[in-house]
Amino acid sequence: TYFTQETMPRALRPLVRLTALIRLRGGEGGSKISRVGFHTSVRSSQVSNRLRAARIGASLGATMALGAGFATGHVASAEGKLMSFTSLKAQDSVMSSAIIAMFKNDPKFIEVSKKATKAILQRDEEDGVKLQQGIDLAIGKGVIPAKIVVEPVCKIDVTGKSAAVVAQEIITGLGEAAANGCVMTLQGLSGTGKGTTVATLKSKLPRTTTWSNGNIFRSLTLLAATHAEQNNVSLQEACSPKLLASYCEMLTFGKFNGKFDVKIDGLGYDMLVSEVANTVLKGPKVGRNIPTVAGVTQGEVINFVQSALKIMADDGMTVLLEGREQTLNYIRTPHRFELVLADVNTIGMRRAAQRMGATALKEIEREQTWYSKVFGGPSEKDVASKLSKVLDDMAKE
Repeated sequence: TYFTQETMPRALRPLVRLTALIRLRGGEGGSKISRVGFHTSVRSSQVSNRLRAARIGASLGATMALGAGFATGHVASAEGKLMSFTSLKAQDSVMSSAIIAMFKNDPKFIEVSKKATKAILQRDEEDGVKLQQGIDLAIGKGVIPAKIVVEPVCKIDVTGKSAAVVAQEIITGLGEAAANGCVMTLQGLSGTGKGTTVATLKSKLPRTTTWSNGNIFRSLTLLAATHAEQNNVSLQEACSPKLLASYCEMLTFGKFNGKFDVKIDGLGYDMLVSEVANTVLKGPKVGRNIPTVAGVTQGEVINFVQSALKIMADDGMTVLLEGREQTLNYIRTPHRFELVLADVNTIGMRRAAQRMGATALKEIEREQTWYSKVFGGPSEKDVASKLSKVLDDMAKE
């Protein structure tokens, strides 16, 4: 008996899909079930037995899938269009937007989002106060000027937009500068998508790099801590304005071995930052002292960065600098962008959606059965059910 996709009994189809991976042999004369495309040949005398086996297998597989946590009945919280497992695995801004659309009217999601928004805004305010204290200290030392003229900032409302769309708006705003080399700053509250946008820009623009101040702070910390050890003085004494200025002279930015890097040359050190970023600069000497040194070197780092950025831009590089307004204001460039949201509560919704998506994916991958993997993975309802469970857990925190 020959079956086609249209005529094959529904109960037999799971068995046929399984034979794409497993070949079953048995019975008198070496009778077999095999798959070629979707056409399957089965001896007529075996059809009833195979059908019974298929029904048992399908029932067993369904039971195993439900036992693994892929319940299909509880999807009450999903208000919007359901999301596929493939979309969940992407773990991107599109996934976050889809989760928000699904749960935006769910009371638990609303409450979790409000808490997240409050925490993010409070942390941003606290970080801003500490950062401003460092700026004020640098101004008092005369390292940076008190009054500056900041170029106009182009504000982009990211509400409901993917990172790709936001990145394209920025590329349009940059115009020819993106091809010729420039410095671009990107600011905004936490949760507005700065990091994702920068990553997207880096993938779209030619000769593009990002800049992080972290290794400069760590390099200065290494030099200050080493000076304190060599001269038997306290770290505070090793961070006097005169000594900090001398440490900055020990840092050189330029091309080394064909690529841009920072060279540390002084106090017995002669090395490139790229070669020690994950070893020396993350060792205990730096780790335990960086909070103290970073608090008094904001101005020194700003000046060093400004010089390094100009060197790269003059070489035709597009440098993406993401950070806080207080420090970015001291970077001279006409290419300034800020990501904003029409409703600040959206920040918390995005953060909640990111957490839900990441946790749901981790749990699904841990609980997924062989049956689910063979037959296409969890369904959209499975995904929605798992997201609902994760939200329930988050609401109890």
